[in-house]
Amino acid sequence: MNMPFETYLQKRLSEKEILLMTHLVMGYPSWSTCFQVIEAMAKAGVDLIELQIPFSEPMADGPVILRANQKALENGVTVDACLDFARKAAGQFEVPFLVMSYANIPFKYGFKQFARTLADSRLQGAIIPDLPPEEGQDYLEEMKRFGRAPILFFSPTTPDSRMKTISSLAQGFIYCLSRKGVTGDATRFSSDLAAYLTRCRRATSLPLALGFGVKDKKDIDFLKGKADIAVIGSQMIRIVESQGSGAISEFVKSLR
Repeated sequence: MNMPFETYLQKRLSEKEILLMTHLVMGYPSWSTCFQVIEAMAKAGVDLIELQIPFSEPMADGPVILRANQKALENGVTVDACLDFARKAAGQFEVPFLVMSYANIPFKYGFKQFARTLADSRLQGAIIPDLPPEEGQDYLEEMKRFGRAPILFFSPTTPDSRMKTISSLAQGFIYCLSRKGVTGDATRFSSDLAAYLTRCRRATSLPLALGFGVKDKKDIDFLKGKADIAVIGSQMIRIVESQGSGAISEFVKSLR
């Protein structure tokens, strides 16, 4: 990708009602399948891809992604192997890639080296759900130093004042959790969710991504005009598990 990440998002949003960010767990079910899935996602026109580094205690993830994390680790997937795979993917496909994992991984890797590696690998940023801004100042500073986007979170229980604080520290976009709980569970696409997204919109000028429970075109149609990016995670893994990587392209196309 040959433009700043936020410029890319603005350009895509000028062309589409809502963007699609898809998700996979690196190394699951195999490295070759992961590559096939990314290739299918890119050809089908997804706008962003979230690459998860497996972690032993993925506290924000439900049973589908939890199982994928466990299987990847059992298969010997390492952080270095994931970052190398992500670098190769970002070098081969034009779609922007973000890394997702949990705070222990960039902490042990070293925040400076982690951010430098993302920049050197043309990875646009990182999604770290268990690192609140109050405890992540060193991380935020290094991400800023290397021009990478630290994706921060709103939730339905986040007060308006805290949303403003989070927005002032975030870059790229804000990831809005659709509800309390973990990924993959059912989400009620209702007036309450719409009101929450209206509150999120007032708190930031950054694009809003909505994740946790988005699974089909009906959900995405509901989000149009309310959010800017729909995040599809657990459902992507279900499709690969039940139908194989060859089904991904048609599934992505069905979401439009």
